[in-house]
Amino acid sequence: MTVDRALTQQAASRIPPGVARALSAVEESAESSKLWCGAAAAMAWRGGWRGRRAAAAGLMALTVAQLASNGLCKQLADRPRPPAEWIPHDEVADRPDSSSFPSGHTAAAVAFTAAVAPTWPAAGALCAVPTALVAVERVQSGAHYPSDVAAGAAIGLAGAWLTRHAVALFLRHWP
Repeated sequence: MTVDRALTQQAASRIPPGVARALSAVEESAESSKLWCGAAAAMAWRGGWRGRRAAAAGLMALTVAQLASNGLCKQLADRPRPPAEWIPHDEVADRPDSSSFPSGHTAAAVAFTAAVAPTWPAAGALCAVPTALVAVERVQSGAHYPSDVAAGAAIGLAGAWLTRHAVALFLRHWP
């Protein structure tokens, strides 16, 4: 907990205001998965078969990660958000009331990016930039502890892995 506290306070106080505004803009676009749905639409529209396959994989992984993080983990772990007195700016007033653990925004972003990358590496690399920004913003804004973001990233990677291997796993264990 002391590491979480130190990292949260450093992220909240050391990021310049202009960078913080850019992080907030990226996070706002990722709210309700708008950014990832837009990216999937662009991939499907301009990417041919590879784009459609990458978009479908990304959206499936995102759905799995959101169900796991928001539908299951947040219900089981009732962790409060970082204390407002740790956050020296006014973004702390705009935090959700749900459990802090895990970061659903990070889970969705990592799942989408990790599922897109194997099919279309260039698109995955492009998606990695806003994914990283979302993860940083969740700590900088005071919405999450770094461990919440790390857990969200792990859930996202697991969602992408499961999405990629689900058919093979199903067929292997089908009687």
